[in-house]
Amino acid sequence: MPYDPILVQPMRDELTRVGVQELSTPADVDKALAQPGTTLVVVNSVCGCAAGSARPGIAMALKNDIVPDRSVTVFAGQDVEATQHLRSAHLQGIPPSSPSVVLFKDGEPVAMIHRHHIEGRMPETIADALTNVFNEFCPKEVAVA
Repeated sequence: MPYDPILVQPMRDELTRVGVQELSTPADVDKALAQPGTTLVVVNSVCGCAAGSARPGIAMALKNDIVPDRSVTVFAGQDVEATQHLRSAHLQGIPPSSPSVVLFKDGEPVAMIHRHHIEGRMPETIADALTNVFNEFCPKEVAVA
């Protein structure tokens, strides 16, 4: 049974306030990941490590000069079908983890931060890990002469 929408709304708002788009259906997930370029996918959660580390770290990382082309989220425990579809269709062979953060490039996962990399870590540590991933895999602006 999904979590109460009123309960999780503030947890959703933490990400949407920084420009992360919510995906609530399997079709939304497929549409986002079918786009070329880089897509950051956040599997949001009600747990303490999502509140204390993941969401604040993601917000910090999205202030980096180099960021993914788009940032999206599904909420485990509420966007049940979208989360399950993400895992079964796009993260095959990767154990489910929530919270977690995955960077896709042209529809393929290239980097993932699992829950065990989030628990007990400071938001700055999560932000540093994500900015390193962004700097490695996301396109850089090309200076025009």
